[in-house]
Amino acid sequence: MNKVKTLFPVLALAILSCNSPKMKVDQIVINAMVYTVNDSFTIAESFAVKDGKFLAVGTNEEISAKYTSDQISDLDGMVVYPGFIDAHCHFYGYGMNLMQYADLAGIANQESIYLKLQEHLAKAGGEWLLGRGWDQNLWPEKEFPDNQRLNALFPDVPVFLIRIDGHAAWCNSKALELAGITATTKIDGGEVLLKNGKPTGVLVDNAKDLVFNQIPSPSVALQTKALQTAQNNCFAVGLTSVTDCGLQLETIMLMDSLQKQDKLKMRINAMMEPSDENLNHFLKSGPYITDRLQVNTIKLYADGALGSRGAYLLADYSDSPGNRGLLMNEAPYFETICRKAFEANFQVATHCIGDGANRFILEIYGKFLEGKNDRRWRIEHAQIVHPDDFALYSKYAVIPSIQATHATSDMFWADERLGSERIKSAYAYQELLAQNGWLPNGTDFPIEDISPLKTFFASVARKNIEGLPAEGFQMENALTREQALRSITIWAARAGFEETKKGSIEPGKCADFVVLDTDLMNCCDDGILRAKVLKTVLNGEKVY
Repeated sequence: MNKVKTLFPVLALAILSCNSPKMKVDQIVINAMVYTVNDSFTIAESFAVKDGKFLAVGTNEEISAKYTSDQISDLDGMVVYPGFIDAHCHFYGYGMNLMQYADLAGIANQESIYLKLQEHLAKAGGEWLLGRGWDQNLWPEKEFPDNQRLNALFPDVPVFLIRIDGHAAWCNSKALELAGITATTKIDGGEVLLKNGKPTGVLVDNAKDLVFNQIPSPSVALQTKALQTAQNNCFAVGLTSVTDCGLQLETIMLMDSLQKQDKLKMRINAMMEPSDENLNHFLKSGPYITDRLQVNTIKLYADGALGSRGAYLLADYSDSPGNRGLLMNEAPYFETICRKAFEANFQVATHCIGDGANRFILEIYGKFLEGKNDRRWRIEHAQIVHPDDFALYSKYAVIPSIQATHATSDMFWADERLGSERIKSAYAYQELLAQNGWLPNGTDFPIEDISPLKTFFASVARKNIEGLPAEGFQMENALTREQALRSITIWAARAGFEETKKGSIEPGKCADFVVLDTDLMNCCDDGILRAKVLKTVLNGEKVY
C-alpha cells in the first residue's frame, strides 16, 4: 500500500507533463547532424530557435517533446555548423573592388594584364583605371614590372594597380605626376622603386598611399551597393560574421547606419584605422557595440608583405642581400597608440609578417601587458616568427590571428625569400596554437578567396586547391579538423570578445548557422572543396 501511495504522485506528474502544452517557437530544425562546437564538441540532432536565438539543443525527441513551430525544417541528415566567422578580412574593400577594380588575380603574364586593363577601361570608363591582384611571382620573369607599357597604353588616364597582398602598387606616370612623386621622393615606411634613376611606377607600402589618396572618393550609393554585394557573396559561402581590418570613421558610420535601417545584416567587427578622427571619436566613450556592429579594436601595420619584400626580417632576404624589408613606423608611434588603447580598454591588432616585425611588436605589447592578461591583443598574420619568440605570445597572452590560405599561396616561393632554416618557423600554426591554446583564422579576402571552406582545407591539408604539394606543406603545423572548425567559429568569436554571443550552437546565443551537404569532420580532403553551402541563417532568418 505504501508503494502505491509513493508511486501515485510520480505517475500523476508524468501524465500532467505529457499533457502540458508545448512552447511555440519560431523555428525547429530536426534530423540534422549538428556540430555545436561547444566546449565538449557535442553533436546534436535538433534545435529550437526563438527571437533570433538558439533556445534549446538536443535530440529529435527532446526538442519535439517540448517545442512546436509553424516552421519545422527536416534536414534529412544534412550537416549544420555555427555560422562561419572570418577573423581577418577586408569586407568593405572587397565590395569596393567588385565595383571599381579590374580583377588581375591569377594572371600569369604582363601581356594578359594589359589586355584585361584595356577591356576594363572600355567597359567601366571613369577618371581612373583601377585594378587589383597582380602578382609578379606568377610571371615568367618573377620581377617587379615597370610602367613603360602602361604609359604607352594609357597616357592620359591615371592607372593604379594594387598587388595581390595590398602592400605594393603599380602606377603609370600620369598617376605619379598627380601625386607629385619623383625620383627623389622619400617616405617613411615606404619606397619608390627606381630603374636607371627614374621611378618604375612600383610603390611599396606607405609610398602607395601617395597615389591612392588622389583617387576621388566614391559616392555613398556606390559604397552601399558595394557593402550589400559583399554581404550577399559572404552569405553564399556560409559567413555570418566578418572582422573588417582597418576602416575609416565614415565607413564605420555608414555600416552602422545601414545596419540600423536593416539594409545591411552582416555582423561586423570593425577594426578602426589609427587616425586622429577615429581615436577622438571612439576612445573617449569606450567600445561601441550594437547587435551587429562592434568597434573595440585599433588596427596597426608594423611591416609589409613577404611577396613584395616589405616584410621586416631580422636578417637579410635570402634572395635580396642587403634588404631586410620595412618597418612602417618607429617604436614611439606604436607605443603612443598602444598606451591610448590600453588606457581606454581597447584591443590592439597589428599586422606583422616578418620575424623582425613580430619580435618588435611583441616587445612593445609586453611593455603594457607585462604578463598574463585577458586583453586579447592580437598579431595579425604572424607568418614568420623566430624560434626564440614563440614563447612571447604565451608570456603576454597575445593572440596570433592566422590566415591558413596564405601558407598555401606562398609556399612555392616563400623559401626563396627566407631560406631553408627560416621557413621552418613560418606559417607555424600548431606552434602558435600551443602558446595560448586557441587562435582565430580568416581569409584576408580579397587577398585570398572569401570561402571559409578553403580556409578549412588549407588548415588541415596544407595544400592548394590543385592538391599540391601531394604530401602537404610542413604538415607538422597542420591543424586538426576540430581545431580548424573552432578557428573559424568559436575561436574567431573569442578573438573579438564575442564568445558568449556567437560562434557555437548553444542556448542563448545568436541563431547563426550554416547547412552543408558534407561532414567536414569525416570527409576526404577533396570532399572539403566539393562541399556545398545549402543554407545560411543569421539571427534565425534565412539569408541564403
